[in-house]
Amino acid sequence: MAFWRLSSGDATGFKFLFSIASLYALMVAIAYCVLHMKHISPLPFDAPLDRFSEARAVEHIRVLADEIDGRQEGRPGLREAATYIKSQLEMVKERAGPNLRVEVEETQVDGSFSMMFLGHNISLGYRNHTNILMRISSMHSLDTDASVLMNAHFDSPVNSPGAGDCASCVASLLEVARLVVDSGWAPPQPIIFLFNGAEELFMLGSHGFMTQHKLKDTIGAFVNVEASGTGGIDLVCQSGPGSWPSNVYSQAATHPMAQSSAQDVFPVIPGDTDYRMFAEDYGDIPGLDIIFLRGGYYYHTSFDTVDRILPGSMQARGENLISILKAFTSSSKLKVASERKSLDMDANRDMVERAVFFDYLTLFMVYYPRRVAMVLHNIPAALFFLAPFFLYMRDPGIHPLLPVFWAFLKGFIQHTAGILLGVIFPVLFSVVRLFFAYPMSWFAHLYLAFLMFIPCSFFGLLLPRTIYDRVSHCQGVSSKKIMKVETSDEARFWGAFGLYAFVTSAYFFAGLNGGFMTFVICISMLLGWIAFYVSVKSYGHDSIKSPMFYVIALVPCLLYSVYFSGILALLLIEKTGMMGAVPPPYGFYLADVAVAAVTGIVTGLCVGPIIPICGRWLAKASILKFLLHFTVVMLAVSSQLFPYSKDAPKRVILQHTFFSAGGNEITGSSYDLAVIDSNSMEFVFKHAPEVAEKLHAGPSFSLGNAEVSPQEAWLALFPISCVVTTNGRFPAKANQILERYSQLPHLKTHKPPTTFDNGTRRVHLELSLGSLEEIWVSVLNVTGPLSRWSFADGKPPAPELPSGGPPSYILRLSGNSSEKWIFWLEANSKEELRVDLAVLDQRVDEETRHLKSLFPGWSDVIAYSSFLSTYSF
Repeated sequence: MAFWRLSSGDATGFKFLFSIASLYALMVAIAYCVLHMKHISPLPFDAPLDRFSEARAVEHIRVLADEIDGRQEGRPGLREAATYIKSQLEMVKERAGPNLRVEVEETQVDGSFSMMFLGHNISLGYRNHTNILMRISSMHSLDTDASVLMNAHFDSPVNSPGAGDCASCVASLLEVARLVVDSGWAPPQPIIFLFNGAEELFMLGSHGFMTQHKLKDTIGAFVNVEASGTGGIDLVCQSGPGSWPSNVYSQAATHPMAQSSAQDVFPVIPGDTDYRMFAEDYGDIPGLDIIFLRGGYYYHTSFDTVDRILPGSMQARGENLISILKAFTSSSKLKVASERKSLDMDANRDMVERAVFFDYLTLFMVYYPRRVAMVLHNIPAALFFLAPFFLYMRDPGIHPLLPVFWAFLKGFIQHTAGILLGVIFPVLFSVVRLFFAYPMSWFAHLYLAFLMFIPCSFFGLLLPRTIYDRVSHCQGVSSKKIMKVETSDEARFWGAFGLYAFVTSAYFFAGLNGGFMTFVICISMLLGWIAFYVSVKSYGHDSIKSPMFYVIALVPCLLYSVYFSGILALLLIEKTGMMGAVPPPYGFYLADVAVAAVTGIVTGLCVGPIIPICGRWLAKASILKFLLHFTVVMLAVSSQLFPYSKDAPKRVILQHTFFSAGGNEITGSSYDLAVIDSNSMEFVFKHAPEVAEKLHAGPSFSLGNAEVSPQEAWLALFPISCVVTTNGRFPAKANQILERYSQLPHLKTHKPPTTFDNGTRRVHLELSLGSLEEIWVSVLNVTGPLSRWSFADGKPPAPELPSGGPPSYILRLSGNSSEKWIFWLEANSKEELRVDLAVLDQRVDEETRHLKSLFPGWSDVIAYSSFLSTYSF
């Protein structure tokens, strides 16, 4: 329909629509700049020594991620990284003034414990992992003084240079340590910088510190620096125990980036950080978990290189860290472990009570305790229930009480229906789209997800108002009084207000701390309503200026909604590449449906508050048709775009599996191939025919007729193996493996079993890892009547219960492969104990390297060797 053929009402609606779209585009541009740290000016290498310099920190990243070839456990680069870090700390120590005492030490940690990770119970044994520690204190401090711990890990995951995760973290702390010394500042309390070398192996370095180091009980607060990407927002994802750490952060951070809602979401995200060891499992130390969020495309991939670090990110992080460090060391609430246990909790509520907090575009923080939130977050619901009485009391003759209540309820239902449809329509569109396009075609084109799903979500938001207006126009209403109330913007406004009010209260009573978003919406809607009411007095109800005043009053809230929603949506989109592959048919739709649903939710957050007032101009059939046509065009565009690129790679796992019968006898070999997103191996083979040919897959390959790798084939990755459910097995040669290794991993008894009076028997075992050179981890799966073992204080973890199989107990061993592991297993019956052994070696043979090179540039292939063997005792 041509614009000039529209009715005057429709033409006004389109003008209003494009004006609103322009306003949102401006807000999106502002949020984009903030999320990408465009407002931060990085300092150069020659910046003053009393300032944090991003360039100096990036130089540390370059050495750790580029010059050193791999910082994975089992590779020489990890030792090189430890040597580099220690040398830098020694240089800082040499520059320390007479007012400081600086100590540097390197320790080797070992131990064993049990934990639950990704919903699975496992035990871990480790030895000879390296921790490097620097303690900076005044000359008058004591070893028993309460101190502040700054933690970062310097190991990296398999196949990744680890520039973001976590060379950026190490570099940040090295520059902060230098700054503390060179600035001449004498910290009121000691500072401990811990660089641990085994976080990627399930937080072993921090466990070693918390269970073995002499200073562990002196830690009064900590800051754990992590990365789930290569920069951008450096978000406080966890804070506690209590609200004191977040309160310190809110007062001290130069560029605050924290939202209490992250603490509600983080427990359901697959993964963990060293925060867990310090604040939960092995300590109750108050602290912060600060994590880079942008650049998740490169997280744990070979693309995590120094050139991917977002400019400005390190500068903002460094300035925050030094400010937080000064605040923690100056706080009177910094206590050692024994003092924390004896605190009067009534007088120190912030040591146990959680808080609500959020930053506004990194400019400032809003912070208030949960006891204050109990009042604030329930005021909107109270206002919603009181509003009908105020309206009735204002003019009881025009606004009878029951019709007013009914009108508010209809407004509530109408807005709720719009919010729900705003999620349902994108989800339906995402499913329909997959009949014509690849899954995740938006993955390498972020804008496409928003252009596809926001218009149809907006369509859903407007549809209830459009239908109601059309039905009311056709049927008429019998009572003029009721007509006046029911069709008023006031009823719709309070109905929408009520929805956000109830969500705010529900969030609070669910024990969560993220209700600030809908609370801010409620407060802003009240301000907007006042502005709208005043403008109506001046310009009239039918003037388009009146809703513009309402929108303008909401701009600060809408801008924050766009910023908040941008963090959520971008994080989800970037992480869909590693969320795991669910078997078909559901896995085909999962990523698209998830992104569509979240886009619908954030559209409701960003646009929903303007609908009650602006819907009168926007809820028109011509605008709905335009939104549908735009959505269809985006469907056509998406079908032409490829899901992946070098900036948004597809993750592939290539495992060369060797089966041995013990000793040096190889009984078989295979390639086990897995993808971990919605596009299956069929997609890979279609676009990488050389790989298919090499694996003898053929052009007619399909998952339906492919040999599937048994779950035990992925034992070396357990419990990460839960994300490789879509996989295949292909034949491979093992001709030259014995030429490269003189000995293979082998498990055997090293002395006769011991039988006890109660009938239990103890099997004494020796695990040799052979001549493998770059071992990441060894995993044992013990099935049978296991009652005790020599790990984790003798107590096995809760058993895994695989479908169709006996209970099994999982043990992961890591560290120094040249030594043999000596341990025992105890059985409470004569039934055999079966032990499946998987050893992950990061070295691959020439044939596997060639196969890896055949994969296209838009993929990231994690390639390694896995040695499997089975024993009975």
